[in-house]
Amino acid sequence: MDKEAIAGLAGERVDHRFKGLPPDADGLTVGELAAQRRNLFTGGFPTPVLALSAERLEHNLTVMEAYAARHGLAFAPHGKTTMAPRLFHRQLEHGAWGITLAMPHQVRVARAFGTERVFLANELVDAAALRWIAAQLAADPAFRFVCYVDSVRAVELMDAALRGADRPLDVVVELAAGEDARTGARTEAQCLAVAEAVTAVPTLRLVGVAGYEAEVPGADPDRVRGWLRRLTGLAVALDRAGHFADAGEIVVSAGGSAWFDVVAEVFAELPGLSLPVLKLLRSGAYVTHDDGHYGKLTPFNRVAGQGALEPAFRLWAQVVSRPSGEEAFVNAGKRDAGHDLGLPVAVVVRRDGAERPATDITVTALSDQHAWLRTGPEADLEVGDWVGLGLSHPCTSFDKWPLIPVAEADGTVVEYIRTFF
Repeated sequence: MDKEAIAGLAGERVDHRFKGLPPDADGLTVGELAAQRRNLFTGGFPTPVLALSAERLEHNLTVMEAYAARHGLAFAPHGKTTMAPRLFHRQLEHGAWGITLAMPHQVRVARAFGTERVFLANELVDAAALRWIAAQLAADPAFRFVCYVDSVRAVELMDAALRGADRPLDVVVELAAGEDARTGARTEAQCLAVAEAVTAVPTLRLVGVAGYEAEVPGADPDRVRGWLRRLTGLAVALDRAGHFADAGEIVVSAGGSAWFDVVAEVFAELPGLSLPVLKLLRSGAYVTHDDGHYGKLTPFNRVAGQGALEPAFRLWAQVVSRPSGEEAFVNAGKRDAGHDLGLPVAVVVRRDGAERPATDITVTALSDQHAWLRTGPEADLEVGDWVGLGLSHPCTSFDKWPLIPVAEADGTVVEYIRTFF
């Protein structure tokens, strides 16, 4: 990535645009504020404030780097999770092949910070976006871009938009994970028709196959394994039919955050093909993990001896009302915490500099700016206490916070993560 562009993030001025930051920091640059090494709890940060654990963030990056290397997988973590160039940079430093994205504007963010390899896990038929990608490819010979294609009609639209482009656009045929999957060709015959359409036009180059195994109906290890073997079988069939003759290497890609162990297993079974194979994993939520959805689904719950991911997010809110012995309200809600895959969970309570487990405290609902807490007889909670909330599904929490402090275990804030949604 462009290290000067990454470093330039430190020059942005702190002001009212960034919630959760100390009001007396207005006018400082992000770099100047980071250099002060303020304490998250005593340095003037108002609640609610979302923070990342410096230690757990580094731990998760290291664990997935080791996992991918151990299983011979290239890794293109899904950047839509964070939309944070500083984290993209760290993921690449930890061995990532490139960054996966979903939408053209996300690619623009990645390119603004010099990302050289982008895998777009989506079909791209917008003419303006395709022409912009073509211009990027023409201007930068080192830029590698790969995207999905799943229909002959899409091939026609892409070809029309890319006429006259300097370089062909690399595409992979997307195999749907089931009849109710979001996208993807449903059958191998449809995939073959798409492949034939791609190889018939000069503007596109077929380089592989891909899909998203989490959409397998009734997903369990056997069903996911069966679909992945269809995917790898498709790669073999298209290779034998000569559709990858111009590819240079064959891309076979899958892998969300719930089944990457099965992806690793099945990809290891791939037979030799006519070209080198890039076995590309795309998990994204690992970078922060969570206290909910992925905490339950992570393959590290199934695979012994592989290390473990740790939840790196903590949303700190303050008790603002204690109307009865059975309920309390904190000042963080839907505007602050992702809630599409589960409510936040109360993890820790902080009072007078001391922390203790959030015993007998349950989040039962969210309003726009409040979380509703049910408190039992063992809950020790007062107005003014800080409550550390664990979150579920990091993808929908990152987008609520444009600048996120990264704090060490003692609360010292050592850097800030800028997001671009």
